[in-house]
Amino acid sequence: MAKRKNFYFVDDDPDMIGFVTAQLEAAGHKVASNTGSAEALSEILSDKPDCVLLDLMMPGMDGLEMCKTLRGRKDMDGTKIIMVSGKAYEFDRKRAFEFGADGYITKPLKEKTFVSDVERILEDKVILSFWGVHGTLPAPGEKTVRYGGNTSCMTLEFQRDHFFIFDAGSGIKRLSDWLLANKRAKMEAKIFISHPHWDHINALPFFVPLYMPGNEFEIFGARHGDITTRELVSAQMDNPYFPITLKQFGARVYFRDLEEEEFTIDENISIKTKLLSHPGKCLGYRVEYKGRAICYVTDNELFLESDEDYYNPFYVKNLIQFVHGADALITDCTYTDEEYTSKVGWGHSCISQVVDLAHRAEVKTLYLFHHDPDHTDDDIDAKLETTRKMLKNKKSKTKVLAPGEGQSYKI
Repeated sequence: MAKRKNFYFVDDDPDMIGFVTAQLEAAGHKVASNTGSAEALSEILSDKPDCVLLDLMMPGMDGLEMCKTLRGRKDMDGTKIIMVSGKAYEFDRKRAFEFGADGYITKPLKEKTFVSDVERILEDKVILSFWGVHGTLPAPGEKTVRYGGNTSCMTLEFQRDHFFIFDAGSGIKRLSDWLLANKRAKMEAKIFISHPHWDHINALPFFVPLYMPGNEFEIFGARHGDITTRELVSAQMDNPYFPITLKQFGARVYFRDLEEEEFTIDENISIKTKLLSHPGKCLGYRVEYKGRAICYVTDNELFLESDEDYYNPFYVKNLIQFVHGADALITDCTYTDEEYTSKVGWGHSCISQVVDLAHRAEVKTLYLFHHDPDHTDDDIDAKLETTRKMLKNKKSKTKVLAPGEGQSYKI
């Protein structure tokens, strides 16, 4: 974090105050502190620091009560509040957020990550990560080393512990390995399925956190007629296709069927869905958070305007409205324009139509996604260069990226 911040730390443990002060000052920040909550509150209201760190359990006024008091003051709206507590219970974490905390860090504090954890909370960025960017079926090998050969999976991580997973192609296995390697097995997350074609659900049984007691997942998707999202996911695990069923999941797992609708997840995150142009029922997602919007739109076919049999201007108009102004548009760009001429009606888009969508919708950044399994790293490089030229020719303000597996971006 480039700018120096003013911190105020309240904790009845002088040793903890010494550790936190040393860590933050070494990073260039300024720290004031107090072991008494009553005196600390008076100083905080007077100094109005950028961030207040509060121990949850203190004699007199505890962390929750002080957080509630500070959140009740309009003149303290610009101050972030982070709980620093030895209580790792889910109940206490949720209560802290209900009382207005912006973040929650558990003791014992880790010297290597404490400052970065604090700065991440203050930045309040959404972390967008990719775990699989190919489509249709995995394409491992020496020609897909840079971008990776796994199929659709990406995640969004928010400051208040919300973790969203989009699709469960083979990339979700890489995500699973990363979570375990980083000791993040204990988790609560939401999984959004675009549609139940194999390359979007068939690696879900290999997501290890689903088998761990204490975890909790809610899986969203579109009902197909009388077939629910739960049935769509579980059917691929039934005999004779797979040896393990949903009953072996150790985590609490819930399912929710979606249509075109809008709903909220806590007071800061809203989700909008849209039915897409693809065989069967396929949903696109728009996630809005504190003035930012991230759209996940795959699989989706944008027919050529010259195609009198299939082109639907009403659908294109509505899709432009759905993704308009998005900070990030992750969307299906399976084919080059030349390839698409023999793939009309297969449910996927070519580069020129994706460029037109992003430009007309005034998207800030376009992320190329769901590459054909025959596309090598060099092919994706060429698609990226072609996309850049097309956007330049349109004098578009939209930027374009071709993310690879394991890459993350802050929004």
